[in-house]
Amino acid sequence: MINNDILRRLRFVFDYQNAKMIKIFAKVNHEVSQELLLNMLKKEEEEGYQPCNDKTMCQFLDGLIIEKRGLREGAEIPEPVAQINNNLIFKKLRVALEMREDDIISTLILADFNMSKSELGALFRKPGHKHFKECGDQVLRNFLAGLSIKIRGK
Repeated sequence: MINNDILRRLRFVFDYQNAKMIKIFAKVNHEVSQELLLNMLKKEEEEGYQPCNDKTMCQFLDGLIIEKRGLREGAEIPEPVAQINNNLIFKKLRVALEMREDDIISTLILADFNMSKSELGALFRKPGHKHFKECGDQVLRNFLAGLSIKIRGK
Protein backbone atom coordinates (compact mmCIF):
# COMPACT_ATOMS: atom_id res chain seq x y z
CA MET A 1 0.00 0.00 0.00
CA ILE A 2 1.04 3.59 -0.51
CA ASN A 3 2.11 5.26 2.73
CA ASN A 4 -0.16 8.25 2.05
CA ASP A 5 -3.19 5.92 1.88
CA ILE A 6 -2.25 4.35 5.20
CA LEU A 7 -1.80 7.78 6.79
CA ARG A 8 -5.22 8.90 5.49
CA ARG A 9 -6.91 5.71 6.68
CA LEU A 10 -5.35 5.91 10.15
CA ARG A 11 -6.42 9.54 10.44
CA PHE A 12 -9.98 8.50 9.60
CA VAL A 13 -9.97 5.44 11.90
CA PHE A 14 -8.87 7.43 14.96
CA ASP A 15 -10.70 10.62 13.91
CA TYR A 16 -7.54 12.71 14.32
CA GLN A 17 -7.50 16.39 13.51
CA ASN A 18 -4.46 18.01 11.89
CA ALA A 19 -3.12 19.27 15.23
CA LYS A 20 -3.28 15.76 16.70
CA MET A 21 -1.41 14.28 13.72
CA ILE A 22 1.30 16.94 14.10
CA LYS A 23 1.57 16.14 17.84
CA ILE A 24 2.02 12.44 17.04
CA PHE A 25 4.93 13.28 14.75
CA ALA A 26 6.32 15.55 17.49
CA LYS A 27 6.42 12.64 19.94
CA VAL A 28 9.37 11.27 17.94
CA ASN A 29 10.93 14.72 17.49
CA HIS A 30 9.83 15.02 13.87
CA GLU A 31 8.50 18.44 12.99
CA VAL A 32 5.77 18.42 10.34
CA SER A 33 4.12 21.62 9.20
CA GLN A 34 0.39 21.72 8.69
CA GLU A 35 0.96 22.41 4.99
CA LEU A 36 3.16 19.32 4.58
CA LEU A 37 0.66 17.18 6.50
CA LEU A 38 -2.21 18.37 4.32
CA ASN A 39 -0.18 17.66 1.17
CA MET A 40 0.63 14.13 2.41
CA LEU A 41 -3.08 13.55 3.07
CA LYS A 42 -4.01 14.48 -0.50
CA LYS A 43 -4.59 11.85 -3.15
CA GLU A 44 -2.01 11.37 -5.90
CA GLU A 45 -4.08 13.13 -8.54
CA GLU A 46 -4.66 16.23 -6.38
CA GLU A 47 -2.54 19.33 -6.83
CA GLY A 48 0.14 19.73 -4.16
CA TYR A 49 0.31 15.99 -3.38
CA GLN A 50 3.43 15.15 -1.37
CA PRO A 51 4.50 11.49 -1.11
CA CYS A 52 4.95 10.17 2.41
CA ASN A 53 8.33 8.42 2.41
CA ASP A 54 9.12 5.30 4.44
CA LYS A 55 11.05 7.19 7.12
CA THR A 56 8.15 9.60 7.70
CA MET A 57 5.65 6.72 7.83
CA CYS A 58 7.84 4.92 10.37
CA GLN A 59 8.07 8.09 12.47
CA PHE A 60 4.29 8.46 12.47
CA LEU A 61 3.80 4.84 13.54
CA ASP A 62 6.43 5.16 16.29
CA GLY A 63 4.68 8.35 17.43
CA LEU A 64 1.38 6.48 17.43
CA ILE A 65 2.90 3.77 19.63
CA ILE A 66 4.11 6.42 22.08
CA GLU A 67 0.71 8.17 21.91
CA LYS A 68 -1.26 4.99 22.63
CA ARG A 69 1.10 3.18 25.03
CA GLY A 70 3.60 5.74 26.22
CA LEU A 71 7.37 5.49 26.15
CA ARG A 72 8.79 2.75 28.34
CA GLU A 73 10.73 3.94 31.33
CA GLY A 74 14.37 4.35 30.40
CA ALA A 75 13.65 3.81 26.71
CA GLU A 76 14.68 6.25 24.03
CA ILE A 77 12.71 7.39 21.02
CA PRO A 78 13.37 4.77 18.31
CA GLU A 79 15.34 5.68 15.22
CA PRO A 80 13.17 5.41 12.08
CA VAL A 81 14.01 2.72 9.57
CA ALA A 82 14.91 3.78 6.05
CA GLN A 83 12.63 1.20 4.40
CA ILE A 84 9.28 0.07 5.75
CA ASN A 85 7.05 -2.68 4.40
CA ASN A 86 3.53 -3.90 5.12
CA ASN A 87 4.81 -6.43 7.67
CA LEU A 88 6.49 -3.72 9.74
CA ILE A 89 3.51 -1.37 9.42
CA PHE A 90 1.18 -4.15 10.58
CA LYS A 91 3.53 -5.02 13.45
CA LYS A 92 3.75 -1.40 14.62
CA LEU A 93 -0.06 -1.06 14.52
CA ARG A 94 -0.37 -4.27 16.50
CA VAL A 95 2.01 -2.90 19.15
CA ALA A 96 0.33 0.54 19.27
CA LEU A 97 -3.12 -0.98 19.73
CA GLU A 98 -1.92 -3.75 22.07
CA MET A 99 -3.66 -6.39 19.97
CA ARG A 100 -3.27 -10.12 20.32
CA GLU A 101 -3.80 -12.63 17.51
CA ASP A 102 -7.46 -13.14 18.43
CA ASP A 103 -8.07 -9.38 18.38
CA ILE A 104 -6.50 -9.07 14.94
CA ILE A 105 -8.43 -12.04 13.55
CA SER A 106 -11.73 -10.65 14.88
CA THR A 107 -10.85 -7.26 13.35
CA LEU A 108 -10.17 -8.90 9.98
CA ILE A 109 -13.48 -10.78 10.21
CA LEU A 110 -15.28 -7.43 10.56
CA ALA A 111 -13.96 -6.65 7.07
CA ASP A 112 -15.11 -10.08 5.82
CA PHE A 113 -11.54 -11.34 5.59
CA ASN A 114 -10.60 -14.68 7.12
CA MET A 115 -7.12 -15.64 8.20
CA SER A 116 -5.87 -18.47 10.41
CA LYS A 117 -3.63 -17.94 13.43
CA SER A 118 -0.73 -19.66 11.69
CA GLU A 119 -1.10 -17.44 8.60
CA LEU A 120 -1.21 -14.38 10.85
CA GLY A 121 1.79 -15.54 12.87
CA ALA A 122 3.82 -15.91 9.69
CA LEU A 123 3.36 -12.18 9.00
CA PHE A 124 5.03 -11.26 12.29
CA ARG A 125 8.06 -13.52 11.96
CA LYS A 126 11.48 -12.19 11.07
CA PRO A 127 12.35 -12.13 7.38
CA GLY A 128 14.51 -15.14 6.67
CA HIS A 129 12.54 -17.40 9.04
CA LYS A 130 11.35 -20.44 7.14
CA HIS A 131 7.69 -19.65 7.96
CA PHE A 132 7.92 -15.89 7.27
CA LYS A 133 5.24 -14.61 4.89
CA GLU A 134 5.13 -11.22 3.23
CA CYS A 135 2.09 -9.14 4.16
CA GLY A 136 0.19 -8.24 1.03
CA ASP A 137 -1.71 -5.02 0.45
CA GLN A 138 -5.02 -6.90 0.69
CA VAL A 139 -4.33 -8.06 4.27
CA LEU A 140 -3.27 -4.60 5.46
CA ARG A 141 -6.16 -2.92 3.64
CA ASN A 142 -8.69 -5.31 5.21
CA PHE A 143 -7.13 -4.88 8.66
CA LEU A 144 -7.49 -1.10 8.39
CA ALA A 145 -11.08 -1.50 7.14
CA GLY A 146 -11.88 -3.82 10.05
CA LEU A 147 -10.22 -1.42 12.48
CA SER A 148 -12.40 1.37 11.12
CA ILE A 149 -15.53 -0.68 11.71
CA LYS A 150 -14.35 -1.73 15.18
CA ILE A 151 -13.52 1.81 16.31
CA ARG A 152 -15.98 3.99 14.37
CA GLY A 153 -18.76 1.50 13.60
CA LYS A 154 -20.35 0.84 10.21
